[in-house]
Amino acid sequence: MDVKEFRARAHQFVDWMADYMENIEQLPVKAPTRPGEILAQLPAAAPNDPEPMDQIFADFQDIIMPGMTHWQHPGFMAYFPANASPPSILAEMLTAAVAAQSMSWQTSPAATELEERVMDWLRDMIGLPAHFHGVIQDTASTSMLVAFLVARERVNDFKTNHVGLSGAGRHCCYAAAEVHSSTDKGVRMAGLGSDNLRKIAVDENFALIPAELEKAIVADLAAGHIPTCVVATLGSTSLSSIDPLAAIGAICRKYNIWLHVDAAWAGSALVLPEFRWMIDGIEYVDSFVFNPHKWLLTQFDCSAFFVRDKAALIRTFEILPEYLKTREGDQVNNYRDWGPQLGRRFRALKLWFVIRSYGVAGLKDHIRRHIDMTQDLARQVAQEDDFELMAPNPLALFCFRYHPAGCPEDQLEAINEQLLEAINDSGALYLTQTRINGAYAIRLVSGAEATQPRHLAEAWALIKRLARGITPAALLEEK
Repeated sequence: MDVKEFRARAHQFVDWMADYMENIEQLPVKAPTRPGEILAQLPAAAPNDPEPMDQIFADFQDIIMPGMTHWQHPGFMAYFPANASPPSILAEMLTAAVAAQSMSWQTSPAATELEERVMDWLRDMIGLPAHFHGVIQDTASTSMLVAFLVARERVNDFKTNHVGLSGAGRHCCYAAAEVHSSTDKGVRMAGLGSDNLRKIAVDENFALIPAELEKAIVADLAAGHIPTCVVATLGSTSLSSIDPLAAIGAICRKYNIWLHVDAAWAGSALVLPEFRWMIDGIEYVDSFVFNPHKWLLTQFDCSAFFVRDKAALIRTFEILPEYLKTREGDQVNNYRDWGPQLGRRFRALKLWFVIRSYGVAGLKDHIRRHIDMTQDLARQVAQEDDFELMAPNPLALFCFRYHPAGCPEDQLEAINEQLLEAINDSGALYLTQTRINGAYAIRLVSGAEATQPRHLAEAWALIKRLARGITPAALLEEK
């Protein structure tokens, strides 16, 4: 493809992209396909000869698009949002065109210095202290791994990178029972072992109980183990619970344990001063992560990881063969030494475009709008006799279930599973499930830029209509 054809195709594709954003509401939010359906339409072998772009693009529209779940759809209220705003998309186009590998300052000075600046902006926007240094990772899962690795090295005086963990004792980590699965995975990848991850009991708000945390730490110390890292969660995945940071931090300070905060989704709400209570105790924190790609209108992937002691971070990851040495040395940030990846995408550009395009005020409006809409809907759910909220809901997520009068408890799970399947099969709405104290619950979270109050009203009307078409008796007859 020469530049002339590229120019023409690029215009064609941009028109398609604009049409897609304009008409996304007309598409089924969840892909209505069966396993293997897309695969069956794809040739088993790659083409030997070049194929025309007209045919490639036609196949994209005819084969690929019907199998896509549309995360930017106003009816996407599953998992967490993965925002893609127009300014972010435009920045990604430029990033792809420039195609920089931004591993060090010298390989693209502007990429490095822009990342440093926008991370300072983000730090200040969400109320973190000025002593935090930021770097963009791909996801919060990678940031979790980074935190475990730095905590591991610090507690072992940075020796395990060289001699390994053999003979170093059992390194114990701690998190609430509601913690994200990336914690379990990170403990494994860091070589600490999932058997050494202590899941601490939670209170009636599903937040970690500090006294239980300290009890577990004391028990591990008495057994000769090494308390290494505590993970506090702000906005758990299942039900947006908030761990008490100040009390947890004081315990970590007392026992000299690394404290990592996972605020992957809820961290974006910190742009609102009225939600800064979530980081009361931030002075105790060693590392902190939130994902602008979840709720802050920035294209996936973009995970903002902050660390108090950047020297410990760099010491954990820095490897400097001759071919990576540059004359600038430690005068600059070489972000290849701030995480696992040597190769790094120019992610800062889209963040810069988003912050400048919306302004801090616009981003606040976006977050506040979704919290207000979701809180209003949660109140409506709570007012219905045959629905119930299953947990506290401080942000833009709530969990509920359909509970018709007289329905036995042992039938509620089957009824709500049937309800969720009907909702998702409708094409208008996409929700997910969780368990709360063992009970099956349906999650609803609002965050897509396109979602307006009318979409939540339509969602609620659909949920009620589908739910009230299900009865315990009908379910038994089907069986």
